[in-house]
Amino acid sequence: MKCRRCRATAQVKLPSHHTGFCPECFDVFFSRQVAKAIKDHSMIRPGERVLVALSGGKDSLGLARELARQGHDITGLHVYLGIAGSSDQVLGKVDAFCQRESIPLQVASAPEEGLAIPLIKECLTRPVCAACGAIKRHLFNKAAMDGGFEALATGHNLDDETARLFANTLRWDDAYLADQGPVMPARQGFARRIKPLYRLGEYETAAYAFLAGIDHGTAACPYSPGASFTHHKELLAGLEERSPGAKLQFYENFLKRGRPAFEKAREAPPDLSPCLTCGFPTQRETCTVCAMREAVREAAC
Repeated sequence: MKCRRCRATAQVKLPSHHTGFCPECFDVFFSRQVAKAIKDHSMIRPGERVLVALSGGKDSLGLARELARQGHDITGLHVYLGIAGSSDQVLGKVDAFCQRESIPLQVASAPEEGLAIPLIKECLTRPVCAACGAIKRHLFNKAAMDGGFEALATGHNLDDETARLFANTLRWDDAYLADQGPVMPARQGFARRIKPLYRLGEYETAAYAFLAGIDHGTAACPYSPGASFTHHKELLAGLEERSPGAKLQFYENFLKRGRPAFEKAREAPPDLSPCLTCGFPTQRETCTVCAMREAVREAAC
């Protein structure tokens, strides 16, 4: 196969786009996909500061590198989870990456917040993945708001977004379907959230990280086996193999036709008030994260 752009030998085959690229031209393709996502959805405006959530995986590190290369004013934020045999290694990779790319790095420690994930798993009956997600979202948003960042960027790719859309559609979850998209506008107590990688799948982000020499974490979280999210990705991967381009078409058509219908039918969002403990918006007197922190504290007493 020849590179679509320069006609050299293609080394990155992209069935979803019915084409392939040499490494140099794939780099251009990747950059243009990110730039298109940002432009089409007004994700980042001139002069805005962006906080990039860095998990240590290929997606978040690749996103940070690309945003920096495109000239955006970014700072990385890593949430240290306190998982033995995992968290220290991931933090090391994130720190080394940010030093190599000259990207400022902030670290938020879940254990210092009384929210170490092993303790959460031990003390609570709710699924640990859901609890971990809530904690990370809380700490990311807190850092974005406290630091005066206009946007919070995450490395969710096309596979992540279509798996989530598939799950929400299976449940016909009106509230989540109304909110799902590459941009969540800023609202009371919440920073604008953006997903500039939504047009690129796992394979593309893996190829980008490999060609860029990004040393990223590859081990799965020790608490993640059995998550339904993984099974949804596998189902959609089978569909993509049979019908290349189906995932992007599924997601883009939802944004154009499905989401507006759910937004129009959605009831007014519930009133939010400050959490009595941390001050961030919640529907209850105490937010979910502060409730988890208190449960851990009581279990240790």
